[in-house]
Amino acid sequence: MPNKGTIIWTTILAAVAAFLIIPQTHQIFISATNAHPYLMGFAKFAILSIMGEYLANRLVHKKWVKVNSLFVKMAIWGILGVMIVLMFTIFSQGVQGAIDKGVLYIGDTWASPVIRAFYISAIMNLTFAPVFMATHRITDVYIDAYAAGKRMSVKNVISSIDWPGFMSFVIGKTIPLFWIPAHTITFLLPDEYKVIFAASLSIVLGLILSYAKLRKS
Repeated sequence: MPNKGTIIWTTILAAVAAFLIIPQTHQIFISATNAHPYLMGFAKFAILSIMGEYLANRLVHKKWVKVNSLFVKMAIWGILGVMIVLMFTIFSQGVQGAIDKGVLYIGDTWASPVIRAFYISAIMNLTFAPVFMATHRITDVYIDAYAAGKRMSVKNVISSIDWPGFMSFVIGKTIPLFWIPAHTITFLLPDEYKVIFAASLSIVLGLILSYAKLRKS
């Protein structure tokens, strides 16, 4: 990206924020999300997560650097976004079912909704999230290698990844310190605000995963 990258990046972010905040477009967003959850999940993660990748490049290289294979990576993010939409529903309903059967206890106090949200966030982030993030790392390394003219097998891609660094930083630090608290807040919100908050977190997701890879190289 050119030197005007900061202006372009912040303009896109401001445009997305305005679309979500303005009452008329906000209602369009909510209606579209309810009617087409997978399509909207694909779109929001494809756009916002790739913005996180650009921001990670900016932090690591001290300048705006183009993301390799932009549209392929956006497609990957979109597919992962569809998975997240599905997992949000599965884990929310699963935890509620466990509560109804007495397998999980939340009590009947002001803290009960917080405990329920924490259960959903903790279980999702300790089971699904590591697989999700590892899958993204593998696809990202493969795409970058292909863009550089290297033809690597999946086995070679997996072997080239800094798994100790991935486990210590992405899994060991960001999940307990950021993702579990952040998604606890997410699952406390009404559905319409939950969607907006999850969309904003996808920028952070792209930033964390890209920064973890780039800082090693």
